Amino acid sequence: MASWSDWVPMSGAEAPRSPGVYLARQDTAGPVVYVGMAGERSGQGLRGRLRRYASGKAIASGLGEAVFDRALADAGWLRERLMEVEAGQPMRATGWGKAALNWADLHVCWAVTENAEAARELEKAVLALDPGVWWNRSR
Repeated sequence: MASWSDWVPMSGAEAPRSPGVYLARQDTAGPVVYVGMAGERSGQGLRGRLRRYASGKAIASGLGEAVFDRALADAGWLRERLMEVEAGQPMRATGWGKAALNWADLHVCWAVTENAEAARELEKAVLALDPGVWWNRSR
C-alpha cells in the first residue's frame, strides 16, 4: 500500500516533484472530497500540480473546476465577488480561482509513485475505496 504524507493546508503544500496521487479534504478534519494524480509533466509532478491549483491558474480543470463550481453556488461568496466588481476592483480569473480555493479551505496529502502509470492505478484504487461524494468528474 502507498505511504501517504501528513495533511497540510493546500496553500503551503511543498509536495515533491515526483509523480503520485493527492487527496483533498475541506478543513483540517473533513472527509476526502477529491482524488487526483500528477504525472511527470515538465518534471514538476505533484508539486507542480498542487501549485497550479493554489495559484488559481487551474480554475477550469480537475480540482480547480470542482472548487470553483462549489464556490459559485455559495451566494455569500458570489456576493463578495460582486461587491468587488461594483467597487471597481474586479479580479482576473486567476484571482477568482484563488478566492475559491481560500473559500474551500482545502488540506492535502499525497503518495509518491514510481511513474504516471502507477499514479493512475493508485488514483483508480482510491476512488474505488469509498463511494462517497467525490468532487471528481465521472471517470
